Amino acid sequence: MTTALHAASIQPGPTGSDLTWVNSFAALGPDFYTVLQPSPLPAPYWVGRSRAMARELGLEDHWLESAEALAALTGNQTLPGAHPLASVYSGHQFGNWAGQLGDGRAISLGEIATPHGPQEIQLKGAGRTPYSRMGDGRAVLRSSIREFLCSEAMHGLGIPTTRALCVTGSDALVRREELETAAVVTRTAPSFIRFGHFEHFSYNDQHEQLKTLADYVIDRFYPACRDAPQPYAALLEAVSERTAHLMAAWQSVGFCHGVMNTDNMSILGLTMDYGPFQFLDAFDPKHICNHSDTQGRYAYNKQPNMAYWNLFCLGQALLPLIENQDQALAALESYKTVFPEALQTRMRAKLGLTDAQPEDAALIENTFKLLASNQVDYTIFWRRLCGFSAQSGHESVRDLFFDRESFNAWVLQYSERITPVDNAPRADLMLKSNPKFVLRNHLGEEAIQAAKLKDFSGVNTLLTLLQAPFDEHPGHEPFAGFPPDWAAAIEISCSS
Repeated sequence: MTTALHAASIQPGPTGSDLTWVNSFAALGPDFYTVLQPSPLPAPYWVGRSRAMARELGLEDHWLESAEALAALTGNQTLPGAHPLASVYSGHQFGNWAGQLGDGRAISLGEIATPHGPQEIQLKGAGRTPYSRMGDGRAVLRSSIREFLCSEAMHGLGIPTTRALCVTGSDALVRREELETAAVVTRTAPSFIRFGHFEHFSYNDQHEQLKTLADYVIDRFYPACRDAPQPYAALLEAVSERTAHLMAAWQSVGFCHGVMNTDNMSILGLTMDYGPFQFLDAFDPKHICNHSDTQGRYAYNKQPNMAYWNLFCLGQALLPLIENQDQALAALESYKTVFPEALQTRMRAKLGLTDAQPEDAALIENTFKLLASNQVDYTIFWRRLCGFSAQSGHESVRDLFFDRESFNAWVLQYSERITPVDNAPRADLMLKSNPKFVLRNHLGEEAIQAAKLKDFSGVNTLLTLLQAPFDEHPGHEPFAGFPPDWAAAIEISCSS
């Protein structure tokens, strides 16, 4: 057995039989989960594999080609040392208390030791659990491909996220709006603990379990909080700040999550639970990416406030431990400071501003207003702006706007701001801050339609581009182009 996973860079990495399992969450006890085995799927096959993620886990590439890996990561075989379980949590969904939820179609295999610390391995779509409610516990091919690609795309963008190791498929049928085929996505994270885990024990007056969970999260992920005068208030403040940075990252790249319920919010400030997500095409601050969100609660421009609302729910859940409402509210205040500062930092980088000036807030606000009033393609605008120079023409950027007068006024403001900045460092910063490739809905849809015919080349091509989204990737320009007209008709719902 491999005994030193941290030495994977100089020694052969482990296979599935050699993994060192930690299983710290399982040690919390049966109040937190139900032990169960995944449900097998017939005749599984590979759909997509992230070898980059496999290497980060310390796994050998050849293992991800093996029959053992295919069976284990579909849920057809249990790896030695794994401790499969589904965790219980509760949550607010679309602003309403939904009560007990839990891993309805996700089964954790446990945590493995990796060169980068313990990582939980979870199979999404691996069958019914006690928390499935009326569901079948399965995931379909289209949603699994979307989560697989977007997890790796967000990582490529430098945005905190759960990761995805692979997708496996089966011809087993699953009914959603129509009959579809089943799939399982293997996702990883240091932990999948959600705000809803804390809500579950707090709302059920299980304060001993609430303390056990909070102590586990502090000791494992926020050890600096242990030395604070009030460790649980310090935890709330730390989570608030991580969440603020996450929201700034989402807003800066035009990412819409679509279903920011408290049970979809990571205690580690990670993007998680990819369902009806979307990267903006035309910039519309009021865009609603989730067809199920009829009230627009999770529109793009509402995401920062919704994150704060969710943090407030987390604060309420932690009140039995903090024991002082004013202290809990004070811990939440950091979000209101950190988010705007983090967003300005990211937007300065996108604009190529290497220092901070008082007038930057107005320039950033005017940029957003100009993009919105002209419905400009968000990703293409920022990538074209990388080649902008105050001394040369900027037709490629100007051509994106129909209101030339407003554009000219903005250009004057922007040119005056960047005149003292050396063009070369500015362009370099911008090229590293403005991706050429994002997972647009139509790109995902094309890959999904091909995958339904057992052609997975589109999935693999997108994975390569999205794992390095700032690179040029010559020959792949169509993947960075404007969306086709039919893309506007794509509807993504919670069942996606």
